[in-house]
Amino acid sequence: MRFIGNIEAKTDSKGRVFLPACFRRTLQTTACERIMMRKDPHQPCLVLYPEETWNALLDQLRSKLDRWSSHGQMLFRMFVANVEELSIDSNGRILLPKRYRDLANIEQEVRFIGMDDTIEIWAKERAEQPFMLPEEFSQELEKIMSARSTDTERREQ
Repeated sequence: MRFIGNIEAKTDSKGRVFLPACFRRTLQTTACERIMMRKDPHQPCLVLYPEETWNALLDQLRSKLDRWSSHGQMLFRMFVANVEELSIDSNGRILLPKRYRDLANIEQEVRFIGMDDTIEIWAKERAEQPFMLPEEFSQELEKIMSARSTDTERREQ
């Protein structure tokens, strides 16, 4: 399941927004029935997780935390406590509850950004600003891709 793209939308007065058709199709082809949403822990956006992706993420997090440690339990609790299960209505809309819109500074206009196995929802004005300067992006991408090709070449030898 891969989500790619950058699509604008508007919420209605109740906070409902149309999930872009390309993302709905991807969810339908994988028979995904549930979507989980939480605020991103690092960025001022909301993240939609298909159920399969969410469950894998929880398993990964749980495996890294000690269930018998109060600190581990607190981290896990913080991660799962502010999760909302969403459903897509018959018109293809999801409801963004007000508290989540407030967390992401979303007023009316949003931008959906496909992030491979998740979908981010940003306030449009925030997503219009570059996340990274083009020159910086180019340099970082070159570093990462060059390092990987060098690692691959070493393994092949």
